[in-house]
Amino acid sequence: MSTYLSQVWQMLRNYVRGTRLQEMPKTTSPETEAVLPLGKNIKEPDKSVKLAQNNLQEYLYSPRLQKSLEKWTIPKNGLTSQIDDRTLGTLPTGFCFRVCDRQMHEEIYDLLGNGALKPEIVKQLMELVVTGQKIRPKLLFGRLEDFYRRWCQGEFIDETPDDNLPQKTKLKLAAQNIAIGLRQVDIYTGLNVLILLLELHRYAQGRDELKQKITFYPSAQPNTDNFFTSQLLRIINYSDALEIGNFSTIVGQFLKGGNFRNAYLGDANLTGADFSGADLSLAYLGDANLTGVNFSCANLSGANLGDANLSGANLSGVNLSGADLSSTNLSGANLSCANLNRADLNRADLSNTNLSRADLSHADLNRADLSSTNLSHADLSNAILFGANLSEANLNSVSLSHADLCRADLSGADLSHAILNGTNLSDTILFSTNLSDAILVAADLSYAKLNGAKLNNARLNGAMFLGADLSGVDLSRVILNEADLSGVILNDADLSGADLSDAILFGTDFSYANLNSANLSGSNLSGAILNGADLSHSNLSYAILGGADLSDANLEEMIWGKKQQWEGVRGLETAVNIPEALKEELGLN
Repeated sequence: MSTYLSQVWQMLRNYVRGTRLQEMPKTTSPETEAVLPLGKNIKEPDKSVKLAQNNLQEYLYSPRLQKSLEKWTIPKNGLTSQIDDRTLGTLPTGFCFRVCDRQMHEEIYDLLGNGALKPEIVKQLMELVVTGQKIRPKLLFGRLEDFYRRWCQGEFIDETPDDNLPQKTKLKLAAQNIAIGLRQVDIYTGLNVLILLLELHRYAQGRDELKQKITFYPSAQPNTDNFFTSQLLRIINYSDALEIGNFSTIVGQFLKGGNFRNAYLGDANLTGADFSGADLSLAYLGDANLTGVNFSCANLSGANLGDANLSGANLSGVNLSGADLSSTNLSGANLSCANLNRADLNRADLSNTNLSRADLSHADLNRADLSSTNLSHADLSNAILFGANLSEANLNSVSLSHADLCRADLSGADLSHAILNGTNLSDTILFSTNLSDAILVAADLSYAKLNGAKLNNARLNGAMFLGADLSGVDLSRVILNEADLSGVILNDADLSGADLSDAILFGTDFSYANLNSANLSGSNLSGAILNGADLSHSNLSYAILGGADLSDANLEEMIWGKKQQWEGVRGLETAVNIPEALKEELGLN
């Protein structure tokens, strides 16, 4: 017991210096640490002492930091704390910063150089900024931003030994039996200031009176001379020199709502970071590791993310209009309701991605992998999907009007209720594709592979099927009026109740097809093969039948025109269930 008390007394003397012992809380909890990690303790006698130390640090840390924040926003040089922001605006630039800059910078290192701020401490401090009367957000932001700018330039760690603040803090901590490296002190300090600046920016952007006064650019403000800014990238690389992912671990959760416009972040490691609601427009993130990053509702318009890894990222509601996502890994990402208008997704991996209700109009998805992707209700009108892999994709109710799907793989995809007006589906693989109730007006299905496809109730008015194989396809109740099906193979297809009025069916193979109750009025069936077809209850009035083969066809209750031309029709002698009136007309009795 005496050993424990002496150890506690040692900590009190090292950390408090004047704080009364009775102020120390009586309960301890490892979950109430103020920072993490707070360096490596050289002496750790037992767990109870460590818990007491952690508890003591939190108890003392927050009030000390609060008092320092208040002190840093008191104007100096004899000015009273009663000066308001309006008065401050009339003072010469930097007037309040010059006298006590050195002292403030030293305090910043002493307070923030021993570990990363924990979210609960940051929350407490921001509550003080919001509700407190002694902390002036504008002045605090100005002083911290000045420190941050100098820190980014290496001003403090590059100083001579006598003036080197990171070195001084390291020695002070060593005197308290805390071993920590010089780079660690410098990195923790800078990143903690960055966190406070990000939080001040986010708070100010939600208040009209502060929005224009507090605007923070972590990667420096872009200008006409330097389109891209690389300051933040240098910080990330500097931080990760200690350990890969160090920056994301410490700062990642505080990046939301930040201003990163035009930032250069190529090859950056930002795994798991939270950029929700942030402005990353025109930023460069090529080859960056963005696995699991939260970009929800962020602005990435015009950004370059070529070859980046965004697997598992949350991009719901994000603005990626005009962005470069070529060869990007987006597998498993959430892009629901995202704006990808005119985005470049050439050869991107979008497998198992959620793109429901996304805007992909005019997007370039040339040879992209969209297998098993959810694209339901998405807008892909005028998109380029040449050679894209959409196998097993959910394209229910999608808009693909005038899109280019030439040579794309849509096998097993669900395109029910989709809109494909004027779409190029030539040479497309549509094996077992569900196109029921789809609208394919004037679509080009030339040489498409449609074996096993389901097209019942689809609208295919004016569609082209040159060289297409539709054998065994379900086309029941489909609308194909005025469609061009010349030479198409439709043997064994189900066309019951289909509308083929005025269609061009020159040389079409309908052998053993189900045309029960189909409307073939006005169609051109010259040379069509209808042997064994079920034409019961079908309407053939005004159809052109010259050279058609009706061998073994079922003509039960078929409708024909009074002026129907039967010359040249073959196989009538073997057709079955020919109506008696037609037999008399043709002299077959």
